[in-house]
Parts: sequence; C-alpha cells; structure tokens
Amino acid sequence: MTSRRLLGIDFGEKRIGIAVSDGSIAVPLTIVEHEGREADLARIAALAIEHEATSVVVGLPLLSSGDEGEQARRCRRFGDALARRVHVPIVYHDETLSSVTAAESLLVGAGRAHRKTRIDDLAAVNILQSYIDEHGAPA
Repeated sequence: MTSRRLLGIDFGEKRIGIAVSDGSIAVPLTIVEHEGREADLARIAALAIEHEATSVVVGLPLLSSGDEGEQARRCRRFGDALARRVHVPIVYHDETLSSVTAAESLLVGAGRAHRKTRIDDLAAVNILQSYIDEHGAPA
C-alpha cells in the first residue's frame, strides 16, 4: 500500500509555489509560472498525479479579522477546479505569514533575484509543514 502523499500549494497571480511531503517534513518541489488558468491547472494536476498525491493542501490567505477576502475566494475557486482534475481531497489551510516566514528563511547573502524566485516554493513548504504540524504526518 502506498503511503499518503501531500502536495502543498501557495497560489499566486504570477507564480504558484508547490511543495510535497510523504512524511513529517515538507520539501519544495517547484514553482509554476503563471501562463493561464487552464495551463496552470493542467501543470499542477500533472504534478499531483506524478507524485501520487492523495491530498492537496491549498494555502488560504485570510484577512487579519480571520475572514476570507477576494484572494481567498480566488484560491478556493482554483482549488475547486483542481479537485475536478485530480479527484483527490483538496484541503484549505490558513497561510497567514507563510510568505514572510519563507522570506526570512532564505540566506541573508542570497541576491534579491534569487530570493524572489525561491519564495513561492518555500511559502508552499511553510503552508504544508504548518498543516502537517497541526494535523499529523501522513499515514
């Protein structure tokens, strides 16, 4: 029997960070450069299938009040569309400060361009790791 594998997503308008985990540690997988909704969905669905994801964790950017704003609604629409392609559960998880934490975790000596290209997959790692820490490692 295959162990449960999780795919984590940090959804953005320009880039979508992707992380993966099949244990207690999330690791960066890739960054999907935005090409268009259908192309983005196809690429991420292919990654979910390739990595045999049994669940997908999508970061949900909540407002400081805890409510969902327009960006959270965009994430839900994207996750719902992805669910129709991969046929695995989509879980939404609060991504508060995931990008800030990702930026802080980068090496101080890294150049600005490197930091910008790496922050999306590291934000996805933070979202997925937070989910794993809160709900337990995949069985």
